[in-house]
Amino acid sequence: MTWQRPDGRQQTQLRPIHFEKNFTQFAAGSVLAHCGNTKVLCTVSITPGVPNFLLGTDQGWLTAEYRMLPSATPQRKAREVLKLSGRTQEIQRLIGRSLRASLDLTAIGDNTITVDTDVLQADAGTRTTAITGGYVALALALQKLVEKGELPQSPIRYPVAAVSVGILEGEVFLDLSYPEDVAAEVDFNVVMTGNLDIIEVQGTAESESFSRQQLDELLDVSQQGIQELLIAQQEALKT
Repeated sequence: MTWQRPDGRQQTQLRPIHFEKNFTQFAAGSVLAHCGNTKVLCTVSITPGVPNFLLGTDQGWLTAEYRMLPSATPQRKAREVLKLSGRTQEIQRLIGRSLRASLDLTAIGDNTITVDTDVLQADAGTRTTAITGGYVALALALQKLVEKGELPQSPIRYPVAAVSVGILEGEVFLDLSYPEDVAAEVDFNVVMTGNLDIIEVQGTAESESFSRQQLDELLDVSQQGIQELLIAQQEALKT
């Protein structure tokens, strides 16, 4: 029996993706990224200075922060005030690594870019939506610097996007919603560049092991989804 998707999508069909640009007033770049019922506010700030380990290297830095608002889930989630959970730390490091890979850090000078990703509503795929939307916010912010003459050209080397993929009842499904994420036998998050090179693969068997053939299929399906996300990013940045 094949898993029946709650929203009626095909196995390799993305949820509707939409980027609301310039969602906030004061950020250098901001986007409210919608991926189905998941909504993540991505904002970019640029400040002078770099971490101590980069002093004197003529290289800038990008870091990311990730939070989930209390009302993002059906049951209120307590704010992480004094200490971040291991999950939050792991996700924001993933976001930072992914978006740093898109940049020529030597081209942003002695500056630090901070990408804040705040989950307003969660229906799975929050980290992948944060990466995909975070890239759009980052591109907007850097383009503004170019237009102001503060950068000669954008330091972006290539776009970056991410998607989830999993196995349910032995079949591969793209872009899992929450009911699917909970039920998945195998769960992956995949990050790729605009050249479809892999930045990161996070994957694990939740209840059943998987074969090399299934791994190849998971990567093929995720690549298909990322190609569609890259097009959506490009279209959003055009308008």
